[in-house]
Amino acid sequence: MTKIAFIGMGIMGGPMARHLADAGHEVIGMASARAVAELAEHGGRGAATVAEAVDGAEVVITMVPDSPDVESVALGPGGIYANAAKGALHIDCSTIRPDVAQHLAEAGAEQGIAVLDAPVSGGEAAAKAASLSIMIGGREADVERAMPILSKLGTTIVHVGPSGSGQTVKAANQLIVAGTIELVAEAIVFLEAHGVETEAAVRVLAGGLAGNAILERKAGAMLKRQFAPGFRIDLHHKDMGIVLAAAREAKVAIPLGAHVADLISALRAQGHGSLDHSALLLQVDELSGRGTNRDS
Repeated sequence: MTKIAFIGMGIMGGPMARHLADAGHEVIGMASARAVAELAEHGGRGAATVAEAVDGAEVVITMVPDSPDVESVALGPGGIYANAAKGALHIDCSTIRPDVAQHLAEAGAEQGIAVLDAPVSGGEAAAKAASLSIMIGGREADVERAMPILSKLGTTIVHVGPSGSGQTVKAANQLIVAGTIELVAEAIVFLEAHGVETEAAVRVLAGGLAGNAILERKAGAMLKRQFAPGFRIDLHHKDMGIVLAAAREAKVAIPLGAHVADLISALRAQGHGSLDHSALLLQVDELSGRGTNRDS
């Protein structure tokens, strides 16, 4: 079994760390006291600092909100690369900018640390079910080394290219998810306005060409106007910023994506950043004059 340092155990990182502990790995977590206590119930333990967490670890996994957060725990005298053993493997499962992922791979290599960008998709439910989709950027040999670990966390695990490629694919994922949520929200309000039995409508739509994971996993709560976060608007706002920047860099037009990014930004500005990204439905309600009932 492997000694694993797991830094960042939030909505998705927590279940991921616990799966690894359940699989028999020695997991040392650095997160909130509550998350560490939950990990301890599965045989793991906590650490107060990055240096303590990575001491003797063969694998270090990070699952933190944004590019600066990964840089803060990876770089510098108190970071992963200065304190982990030579030959350790850093798997970053956060969603960050592709250029930052490339920089981290270079910085890690200078210290003898192998680095993979391995962002995940599937939300809280998939994290709990160990059925995440994981897109990996980095060297083939390092990917092979990571597979026994990642196989405990996901069911679709694909090496998509060199360092930064995982984050580029994740940006495309977030572009598709944002657009799909918006269209599902519009369809729900459209159906309700016409007096259709919406639960039945969702079932038949999910079984046809319009079927998608949002209809299957999110539509039920959307119909009830329940937006407890599985993935917060704040985080999707950050991700759409990554998408827009990467599109500009590549000189690619994403007209619908840019519009949905504006809708997410507006919803966040209205104070809904802590709600699930399916709360895009609130805007459709408001724009349609159909009220703002919500359950946060």
